[in-house]
Amino acid sequence: MASYKIQGGKKLKGEIEVFGAKNAVLKQMAATILAPGRHTLDNAPHIRDVDSMVEILTQLGATVIRPEVHTLSIDTSKVRDIEPDPELVGHFRSAIVLAAPLLARFGHVTMVKPGGDKIGARPITTHLDAFHQFGADVKENDGRFTLTCPKLKGAKVILREMSVTATENALMLAVTAKGRSEIRVCAVEPEIEDLIKYLQKMGAEIKGVNTHVLVVDGMEHLNPATHTVIPDRLEAGTFLALAAATKSNVTVRNVYPDHLDLVLKKLEESGVHLIIESVDGHLADITLEPTEHLKPFNIDTRPYPGFPTDLQAQFGAIMTQAEGESNIFETLYEGRLGYLNEFRRMGAAATYVNSHTGVIRGPRTLRGRRITTLDIRAGATMLIAALAARGESVIERVELIERGYENLVERLRGVGADIVRIEETE
Repeated sequence: MASYKIQGGKKLKGEIEVFGAKNAVLKQMAATILAPGRHTLDNAPHIRDVDSMVEILTQLGATVIRPEVHTLSIDTSKVRDIEPDPELVGHFRSAIVLAAPLLARFGHVTMVKPGGDKIGARPITTHLDAFHQFGADVKENDGRFTLTCPKLKGAKVILREMSVTATENALMLAVTAKGRSEIRVCAVEPEIEDLIKYLQKMGAEIKGVNTHVLVVDGMEHLNPATHTVIPDRLEAGTFLALAAATKSNVTVRNVYPDHLDLVLKKLEESGVHLIIESVDGHLADITLEPTEHLKPFNIDTRPYPGFPTDLQAQFGAIMTQAEGESNIFETLYEGRLGYLNEFRRMGAAATYVNSHTGVIRGPRTLRGRRITTLDIRAGATMLIAALAARGESVIERVELIERGYENLVERLRGVGADIVRIEETE
């Protein structure tokens, strides 16, 4: 186990770079199975979740190398296994997106139901229902599911909910299914658009990008491709929240502002001044100029383009420093507000109303404490709170944070944070 030791209360200054999107690259890594051969993914973050997907792909028979630190070369020519390792999958929620490409390529797949962060119920019912609508035989038994469909046929598929990963699984089935598929009630997150662009480079025919209805003409064969992963909007939002909560002057580089419309709007509501400088095409650098008097604001999490649930907690940290009452309505996961208890231990006036509602009154001076990481995003939130607090904090179980953030200690030290990583023995 490892921990971060942080001396808080310092103003930060400088530039911090955003790397590739975790929630995009993991799906693209899975999609390489659809087209046997060597694929290249550039701007791939070097994080624990990517390492986990590399491990599973390797176990299935793929060859994965990193010719450069942010480049993945994946050869899926020799993938043969149709049952991902149960121990690896059991702790890795994103492994669910391996089901579609394995079924599409081999006509059969067996998997344990994936695990992941404890942020609330996340059943795979929507995925299994989509597979069934494509004509797959679906069997569930003792924590496992088996999918069988020797030849996928295009279908009209209505997703049971607007699920990102279910949309991605349905897409990866449709691109090689015989005939035309129409997928309805699709999610429209930027990571889905990026997967579509990658599939199109492989030869897929997909219409309706960024709408809730996707029309896909299945292809008999797809080809290996090279693709550059989009910047991680959640990492960008985390760094912007860090700058706002610590009232620091920080420039966040390599951001797609169009992916953060409501996030940037909430920052402006809080009273900070944002300078957005276009770099190239969609890319921009965003500088946050601090204010000593943050204003309260409310958050209501929704599917994209609504406020992302994965940034809700980080913006809760800003609320602890705002002058007045802020409200959080978490519509997606009933386990996402557990960090409010840690806030209270640090001196925040945070009220856990119910599993979907929280109230934070500020400003309050936070005090350093020993804190336990609950999940990736709550862990990043406690890191923000610790940097805003007076005194020393120790954040435990930082391996969870490192599932989604690369070289966090070095990058934060680069903008003046007093933070070290410590290996601890139990």
